[in-house]
Order: sequence, then C-alpha cells, then structure tokens
Amino acid sequence: MSKVKCNHCHLEFGEEVMIKEESLNFCCKGCQGIYHILKDDGLDSFYDKLGNKTITPPLKLDNDDLSKFDSLNFLDNYVSHTKEGFSQIDLIIEGIHCAACVWLNEKVLHDTNGIIEANINFTSNKAKIIWDEDKLKLSQIILKIRSIGYNAYAYDSSIADVQASKAKRDYFIRMMVAVIASMNIMMLSVAKYTGFFTGISEEVKNMIHIGEFILSTPVLFYSGWIFYKGAYFGLKNRMLTMDFLVASGATLTYIYSMFILFGAKGESYFDSVAMIITFVLVGKYLEVIGKKSAIDTLDKIKSSIPLEATVVFNDSRKMVALNSLNIGDIIELRAGEKIPVDGKIISGAGFFDESSMTGESIPVYKKLNDDIFSGTINVDSLIQYEVTKSFKNSTFSSIVSLLEDSLNSKPKIQTKAAEISKGFSITILSLALATFLVWYFFGIDLGFDYDGTNHFEKSFIVAVSVIVIACPCALALATPMASLIGISELAKKGLLFKEAKFIETLAVANTVVFDKTGTLTKGELNVVKAKILDESIHKLNLLYSILNASTHPVSNSIKKYLLSIYDLEIKSLNNVKNVEAKGMSAIYKNQEGKLFELLGGNIELLKQNNINYEFDSDKTVYLFTVNKEVIATFELEDEIKDNAKELIDFLQKKNIEVVMLTGDNEKVASKIAKQLNINKYFSTQTPISKANYIKELKKQNKVVVMVGDGVNDSVALGNADVAVAMGNSADVSLAISDVVLLNSTLNSLQDAFLISNKTYKFIKQNLALSIVYNMVTIPLAMFGYVIPLVAALSMSLSSLMVVLNSLRIRMK
Repeated sequence: MSKVKCNHCHLEFGEEVMIKEESLNFCCKGCQGIYHILKDDGLDSFYDKLGNKTITPPLKLDNDDLSKFDSLNFLDNYVSHTKEGFSQIDLIIEGIHCAACVWLNEKVLHDTNGIIEANINFTSNKAKIIWDEDKLKLSQIILKIRSIGYNAYAYDSSIADVQASKAKRDYFIRMMVAVIASMNIMMLSVAKYTGFFTGISEEVKNMIHIGEFILSTPVLFYSGWIFYKGAYFGLKNRMLTMDFLVASGATLTYIYSMFILFGAKGESYFDSVAMIITFVLVGKYLEVIGKKSAIDTLDKIKSSIPLEATVVFNDSRKMVALNSLNIGDIIELRAGEKIPVDGKIISGAGFFDESSMTGESIPVYKKLNDDIFSGTINVDSLIQYEVTKSFKNSTFSSIVSLLEDSLNSKPKIQTKAAEISKGFSITILSLALATFLVWYFFGIDLGFDYDGTNHFEKSFIVAVSVIVIACPCALALATPMASLIGISELAKKGLLFKEAKFIETLAVANTVVFDKTGTLTKGELNVVKAKILDESIHKLNLLYSILNASTHPVSNSIKKYLLSIYDLEIKSLNNVKNVEAKGMSAIYKNQEGKLFELLGGNIELLKQNNINYEFDSDKTVYLFTVNKEVIATFELEDEIKDNAKELIDFLQKKNIEVVMLTGDNEKVASKIAKQLNINKYFSTQTPISKANYIKELKKQNKVVVMVGDGVNDSVALGNADVAVAMGNSADVSLAISDVVLLNSTLNSLQDAFLISNKTYKFIKQNLALSIVYNMVTIPLAMFGYVIPLVAALSMSLSSLMVVLNSLRIRMK
C-alpha cells in the first residue's frame, strides 16, 4: 500500500487513512484545521520555512481547563505588570521542534489583537508575552497557541529545578560510566604501548583490542549519546555545533579501530575514543552543576523573605500572605523582623539594618513618613507602615528578578582555542575526505604507493592518518592544560576559579569595579581614637554595662576594644532606654544606694540632656557620661584593607580603569576614594543602580570585573564578565561569583591578575605550537608518508610539547 504525505505535518501514512480534500491530504482533522487557519491568515509561508522537515501532529487537548488561566489565583501567581500597565507572563510552549515552529508561534501571537510583545527562546521554548488585558484574556492566548497545534503552560521555577536535577543526575550516570570504562581502557593501553617497544604477539594484541572495543562501545554510544543528540538537532537546524565535532571525531576513530580489530593492518585507537568522550562529558557535567547551583541560589535568596505579614485591621491583627497584600494595607513590624514589602512609616521610628541593600553595616534611623524597603530588618522598635508597593514590585522582588535575568542571560565567553578548533575541525574533515577521494580515484595516475593493499583500505588508512595526526588534541589541550596549571597555581595563592574560562577573561579585562564596604575596607567599625578621661575600674564597668545593653555595631566595636585592654564586668542597670538615633540612657544604684545617671551615644544625646561639650570629628562618635560628666570619648571608622592601595596602583599601571561603587554617603565615599587614589566613584548606590552601571559599561564593550562581598552586590556580580567575591562574603555572593578570594585579602586579587595574564600568554603560545605542528605534518600525512602509528606518536609528541610548555607557568 502506497504512503501519502500529510500537507501539514509532512508525516507519511497509508492512503486509506488520509482525509482527502481535492489535491490535499491530511492525516487527521487537526492538521486539516490548522492548514486552513494558516492559509486564511496568510501564514502559509510557514510551509516554505518548514521545507522537508516533519512536525508532530497537533496535540489533542481538552479546552475545558482554559478557565483556570483567567482565575485570580493563577493571575496573582504567574502574571506581573509592566510600567505601562500591560500584563506579562512567561510561558513554556510545548511542541516546538525547529526555527519554523518559533516563527509560526511568534507570527500568530504578533498578529493577535491585544498582544503587545511575544518573544520565544528557541533553546528553552520559553515565551515572554506582554498583552493588554482590556482587549484579550490569557485563556484566549492559550487557545490561540493550541489552535495551531501547540500547547502552553506557565513557567514555574520549581519545574526548572526538577528539570535541572534530572539533567544533573543523567549527566552524572553517563559521566561515571565513561570514567570507569576509560580507567580500565587506560590500563589495557599501558600494556599495548609497552609492547610496541618490548615486543608483543599478535594474539595478545588482538585480545587487548577486543577488551578496548568492549569498554569503549558503551562510552561512545551511551555516555556519548548526548553529543549525537546535540549534533542531530544542530544539523537539523543547519548549525554545526561542538557536539557534531566531538561525535564525528570519536565515531571516525571508532570506525577505523573497528577495521583494525577485524583484520586490517595498523593500530586501534579505542582508548582515544573513550578519552575524547570522557573529557568533554566532564566539562558538560560541570556546566550542568553550574545551572543547578544558579537555581539553588535563587531559591535560597527567595526563602530569606517572610511568607506572611502582620496586617492591622481596625485594631485587630491578621497574618496575610505576601501575594495577598494590597497597596494601602497597614503592616506592623516588631523588633528583629524583616520587612516583607516596601512602604512608608506611619507610626513609630527606629533603626533599620539595610546592609542587604546597601552593604553598609551601620543601621539607618527611619522616622515618620520615611520609606522602608523589603529585605531590610527592623532593629529595635515597634513600627507600623503603609504598603506602597505590591510584593512583586517591591525592592527585594525586583532584585531577585534582576538576578534571575542576569544568571539566565549571562554570556559564555568562548576561548580562542574553541573558536579555532571549530574551523580547524571542519577544515580537517574536508581535507581527509578530499585525501580519500584523491587516493581512491586518482592515486594510480598520480603514482601513489599502495603497499600491496587494495585501493579502499589504503585510501581509508591515509585519510584516517590525516585525521589522527591532525586530531586537535594539542589544539584542544592548548587552553585546558595551561588553564589547569594556572588554576592550581592560583589555588596556592588562595584563589578559587570556578571555571577555567575566567582566567582568559580576567587577563583581557580593562575595567575593575569595586564595592567599598567589606571589599576595599574591612566592613566593620573599629575604634581609631579613644580618650579615657577617668580610668577608674568602677566607671569603666559602668561604660561596659551600658554598651552591653545595646546590639548596635558601634557598641559592639567599643566593647571589643575595651575588653582588649581591661578586665571588666557587667553591672546591673535600671531604667535602660534606647534614645532613638542618639544612644542609650540608664540608672545605676550602688550598694550604698547612690544613683548614677549614665548616658552613652552621640553629641546630640548630650545636648538633649543639657550637657555642653564641644567635639568635632568626621568619624562616627560615641561619648560616655556619668552624672553629666564626660568619662570617655571614642571615634570609629571602617578601616581600609591592607594592600588596597597597592592593588589600585597595580591596576592603574596596567591601564585598567578602576571604579568604586558604594551605598555609603558622598562624604565617606569621597574620603575613601581620595585615600586610594580612585578618580571615579559613585556614592549612595542601590543594588539595582550598581547592576545598571555594570550593564552600561558592557554596552561600551568594556570587559568588566566586579569585586564585591554582600547580598547587595549579587545583582551587579551576576552582570559582570567576571564576578569576584571575598571568602567571607554572603552565601549568595559566593554562589554567584566566578572567582573567590578564599583568604579575603586584596593582594591575592593582584596575584589573580598576574597569574591569569601569564597563563593567557602560554595559552597563546600553545595555540601557536599546535598550529605550526599541523601545518608541517598534515601535508606529509596527505601524501601517505605517515602511517597511523607514526601519526599517533606524532600527535602524542605535539601534545607533550603543549604540556611541557604549560608547566613553565610554575616557573617564577
């Protein structure tokens, strides 16, 4: 029975099952309906773009579930709103197979009245759709997508997490099969290569070949299936990917080794097949781990915000989910609680820890009508505030969204070796094919020597010799070998590079952006000047006691300073009060019943209590009085880190632009910038403004290194070409960073630049060595002067040169 092709999906079926319509044939009513929809809407050029490719017939879906897409619960969870007031959602479109599918979906959506924007990512099938709810319901958009044979569902990060975990598990199993098999193959190869020099019988050699064949087969076809799959989809979409190069190189080597196994003269290369697949698969596995880590990082950030807030309703209080909060709601915050959404204070005042936003450790005093931001912490007071932004549009959610975008869109910088290898491999495959054809069809006429073998075998062996001798092992080793040694040297200096590619990026960087607090400075207040006017142990114990009653960073720093000098004890104080934005007051009663009035805080506290005391300083000040007599004065500031000035001077001598971004005020920022000779700095920066500045630098084609340590730096770190974090950084910054300074010292960052530049120089030397080697040896192989065994030894020699040259990185 003859088969007929469906005019929509291009799949072939028996003629008896086809739906006939004049000269048209359809395998089902779904295909028939979609064909006419596309024709009527002028979208029949889809079939020209589809060409001879087939697609899945339209999914048979029950549209009874469409109402859920318009439910308030669904819209609250998945739909956000743009500044212009339009609705926005991320959808996963099921059934996309090729670029033509993307074109069709985007075309249909763009032509739908009410849709403002529709962009589909081909690699992830994730569609970003913006539409006007007044003109179009979300259910109508889903129905439109279904009407052309596809399905759509809301993108959920938990689904992405499940997919990432599944991919990680699959890669791990395939990788372990490859690693275990390759280790056993290497043991057999030791015996085989030793036999080349000490002598080995054909029978033993054949047994080794069989063993290598048995072990390499699952490596190629099970572990290496990932590359075959990637190569197939790449070719299907007219793209020559690295998967194709890996798959073709390993397969040709495997085929040639099979010829040797079944009687042809020469040496097998099953070990090379296994090692090619194993090494590349390990790299892929690390990439999968990186994706899973990024998702875990986002989940960890999200989990730090409370799930509910205490809402005040007519003197009663009720716990309400954050998604259910409305603008205008009144929220009550107790001391120590994290702010869930942005708002404005309507009752109370107190200090707020904004370190997660600004990176600055000193709490900020907020009073009536001041704005407070989600993610910050109410330190010491009972506060009521009015909600001014919904949860989705609050500062914390905006940071998470920006961070998610930066992690998903972070470009992967290709090394020179990868770029050269791609063109190189295509060239070698073309030369090998040309060599085979010339030897097979014109060899006799050209006087080539066939050594008594038949034309096909000799032609094939010569062609394979070209591939083997030009096998880009040396070229492939040029970068990773030097990078591996470079990374080991960096590790000795307390530097952790999460991927080797960042060595090259660091070497070519032309802009370094520093956070201030915790990066250029120590990130903690220290007493830089102290004046004890009365050193009686009794008065010092009272000072220590009032300091101990506070959790403020200033109090903690002074306590630490005093304990390093004196042996003090805590006295029992009465009427301990926190004086907002000024300090603390307390009463002490001794055994004789004598009362002592204690004050500890800034100059404003003394003025409030009618104590006239002149004290001028550009630092943070703490004054302590007993019965209105000043007993001690302290000046505190965040000190500049050791080697900070040397690092800035080093970078500037290298013609690298240095920029400082800080959430601190202009006065403090200016002082630090002047001390470090930094000409360009920006104060009062938020996490979002830091990230926007990095983006602007990258638009100017700058290669940007960002150095930071706090949660507030995470978005900026995620947008930089290289993200550097201190070893004592916040967990989020460590997870997002590309380079970690384990010892948190700045001289190690200088080492990072020195070793990266040195490593990059040797990478270029290795590339030059391998290219010169191939320019000399490939012509010899093409003319049949090199047998595969010599080709393999020659290939090994080129690899050895690369290894030995890379070892020079360790030399001073």
